[in-house]
Amino acid sequence: MRILLTNDDGIAAPGLSVLEGIARELSDDVWVVAPEHEQSGASRALTLHMPLRVRELEAKRFAVSGTPSDCVMLAVREIMADTAPDLILSGVNRGQNLAEDVTLSGTVAGALKGRALGIPSVALSQAFFNDGDDRDVQSGHVPWATAQQWGTKVLRPLISKGWPRDITLNVNFPSVQPDGVTGIEVTRQGVRDHFNVHAEKRVDLRGYDYYWLGFGAPKSNPPQGTDLHAVYRGKISITPLSVDLTHEATLADLSAADWAADLPSPEGA
Repeated sequence: MRILLTNDDGIAAPGLSVLEGIARELSDDVWVVAPEHEQSGASRALTLHMPLRVRELEAKRFAVSGTPSDCVMLAVREIMADTAPDLILSGVNRGQNLAEDVTLSGTVAGALKGRALGIPSVALSQAFFNDGDDRDVQSGHVPWATAQQWGTKVLRPLISKGWPRDITLNVNFPSVQPDGVTGIEVTRQGVRDHFNVHAEKRVDLRGYDYYWLGFGAPKSNPPQGTDLHAVYRGKISITPLSVDLTHEATLADLSAADWAADLPSPEGA
């Protein structure tokens, strides 16, 4: 099995090293094509206004001056054009990608691009909340060992079972040490009950204002069955994502409206 790895934290990110370890438990044909620099929050952006540079670091390992979507597209269409990957893994992200995070996450975007190219793809993220009972997590240390030890335990059954070609899998490891994992749950995408992004105003050394965007710490109060609920309770969450964002109930409601009544009458009618 040929596996392609990418991420949004950059080619030197510790989570990518964790992902490489996971992938090499599954295959000896592992390729890495990742951004040269961090691309967190890049979502599904493609670089259209400037050229992309590809730097070969060693055999089967490349850094790209672009986004995760750029990386996957170049990997599949150019770098690995002779033989496409059988599986794409994106991550392991430093921090959770839950609920509405999936719409801005570069990690999830890398997997979505793989799906768009017809290749089974999985996004993987390691949560850390800085407020758990575990001392290392509470102090701000990302519990990479959790993703490392549980990665293949999650991926092997998924690969064996398979999933539809139009679906991307989003895996989140909880903010606990490996022995604190309470289970694995297949979930739906949740929605937070508060806005989680804030802007912090600062002043530079010349006296000018600037802003730094970041995420707040408060947890939401999610319903059971969601990715948020599972990860908050120490479970590994697996969420099948579709690129179709259509809201079916509203589609049906709007389609039932009498639009013809508001249209101008044909001339001569």
